Amino acid sequence: MLKKFLAIVAALMMSMTSSFAVDFSGKTVTWLIPFGAGGGSDKWARYYAPMLSKALPGNPTVVVQNCPGGSGTKCSNQFAQIKGGDGLTILGDSGSSKFPFLLDDKRVQYNPTKWPIVLSSATGGGAYVSPSTGYKTPADFKKLQGKKLKYGSQGATSLDLIPQLAFDMLGLQVDSVMGYKGRGPARVAFERGEMTIDYQTSSAYLKVMQTLVKDGKAVPLFSWGMLDDNGNIVRDPTFPELPTFVEYYEQVHGKKPQGPAWSAWKTFFASGFGGQKMVYLPEGTSADIVKVYADAFAKVVASDEFKSTGTKQLGKYPQATGKAAVAAQKEAFSIDAKSKTWVKDHLTKKYGVKF
Repeated sequence: MLKKFLAIVAALMMSMTSSFAVDFSGKTVTWLIPFGAGGGSDKWARYYAPMLSKALPGNPTVVVQNCPGGSGTKCSNQFAQIKGGDGLTILGDSGSSKFPFLLDDKRVQYNPTKWPIVLSSATGGGAYVSPSTGYKTPADFKKLQGKKLKYGSQGATSLDLIPQLAFDMLGLQVDSVMGYKGRGPARVAFERGEMTIDYQTSSAYLKVMQTLVKDGKAVPLFSWGMLDDNGNIVRDPTFPELPTFVEYYEQVHGKKPQGPAWSAWKTFFASGFGGQKMVYLPEGTSADIVKVYADAFAKVVASDEFKSTGTKQLGKYPQATGKAAVAAQKEAFSIDAKSKTWVKDHLTKKYGVKF
């Protein structure tokens, strides 16, 4: 009887030890964002940061640090050098740092599939043009076709692959100006009149672009849409008034998109937006620390604060934690070989990208 009692006590002590061993009291957690300030990833992280601080044991200060460059590869490469982290550095990625890895970009020295994931945020996005183009409604589409438009891009292998392919399929003449260190700086260039077509992910669109649209400084085209359970693209509940890219294409061309470009677009769209923004700990981080972070994000997502403000700040998208986040990570990095080959050939021919 005594042995059984002692075994129970030992088990409880081990449980308590694993629960209380991780304590971030008086510490600072650095949340790396591989893009410039003002974009969707930046706004997403800054929304989550204070709630994460309250949910982690010891209530550490959570500081968002922007480290842009190389379409997200520079910061991701630096993060990959951390092995067996102490839980004080985390990374938030987006499709713009996933795509270079998926496309065998030579700048990539990281493998996100080796990083423990603790949050996966789906998102959407909206494309728009400058009122200087004369565009007001889809009936004005030919006005766009007849103009040379300018788009601020983070790079050919970044998440900007999605809008750039979409613009190509629509038959628009778009000059992609490469080198922007995030969608935020590209949006600022649009506001200054340097760019005439742009898109933002939902968190930035909700916080900034809707005001510009309301003030007549931007004219919406379409949202990317969302994938339903059957893999069909349906209207994004965050922007129910906007047609999806598929709807818009059919409206202006009289038929649905098809062919290899469309197949590749849909494949990379599913990867880039289904689990668009993810939070990782460094490779080799202890299971205790990973669990503490996973539990903290689960607590945040379940909180009254998140439930009352999350939709307004991030849109109506799933926020996956625990096993659901792990499944989202696996899905995001599963790209069929045919689409990958087509995209790499396309990027080489159009932008001179060498793989």
